Amino acid sequence: MGNTTFTIPLSKVAEEFSFEMIYKSGDFDKIVISTADVNRPALQIAGYFDYFDAHRIQVMGKVEITYLEQFTKEKRYELFDKLFSTKFPALIVTRNMQIFPEMRELAEKYDLTIMRTEESTSSLMSALISFLNVQIAPRHTRHGVLVEVYGEGVLMMGESGVGKSETAIELVKRGHRLVADDAVEIKKVSSKTLVGSSPDIIRHFVELRGIGIIDVKEIFGIGAVKATENINLVINLEPWIEGKQYDRLGMEEEFTEIMGISVPSLTIPVKPGRNLAIIIEVASMNNRQKRMGYNAAVELNNRLLNEMANGEKE
Repeated sequence: MGNTTFTIPLSKVAEEFSFEMIYKSGDFDKIVISTADVNRPALQIAGYFDYFDAHRIQVMGKVEITYLEQFTKEKRYELFDKLFSTKFPALIVTRNMQIFPEMRELAEKYDLTIMRTEESTSSLMSALISFLNVQIAPRHTRHGVLVEVYGEGVLMMGESGVGKSETAIELVKRGHRLVADDAVEIKKVSSKTLVGSSPDIIRHFVELRGIGIIDVKEIFGIGAVKATENINLVINLEPWIEGKQYDRLGMEEEFTEIMGISVPSLTIPVKPGRNLAIIIEVASMNNRQKRMGYNAAVELNNRLLNEMANGEKE
């Protein structure tokens, strides 16, 4: 599937954060949010509307409300009228601050949703932006299996029948967790982060040739599955090809590009007798070590170079 931008219903946002409904617009259930950006309309209250994006949720906190308190009702009505006329999706008032009568009046006039929360403005905006980033992130689906191994999200890819699902079940038996089998829905939640999950319809199900469909959550328990996981490593499984030169040292790092993000990757040949579950466990731990600044191949190479240098001195 190609990259796509998703939207989220405003009603789902309100439900997620348990907002108090002050005024509910007539089209509330039809309003969708298409951007993760959130705006505090301080400049707009002051009359500056250049570059104002009316697609963003607006958030007012203590600063905006106390600033507005100094004005007369007529002046506040004038300021809110100009802001509300832009028809942004919704206004959220934080810290349970007061709702001016003019706000209610203009909300009815423009049929615009107003909600309230006891959360502080900064914490709400941070949580709201993070939530929206995940919900409306660009995404596409790839054929593969995603498992969490020692805290690392490992995406196994390869042709059908190579052993991805069987390896995932072996990893689950060894205490790791399944995220998705067969189809992995990948979301780009930031410029550096990919998050994988399973389509709802096949979540927790795995197909094992010769057995059929099994429900991992029911057989192995709730601790054997996970809803989402960052993708930290891509492992390409392929049938062993005699004569092909496979990397035996790991000096050169390989990467797989997914939605513009380069993810460390390995190509692991499959043949009878190889325990793929153990290999993937080691690959996961090794990948974590590399991210923490330690590379065993580089360490061995440095030791050899030092040994050779000491030998020449003697």
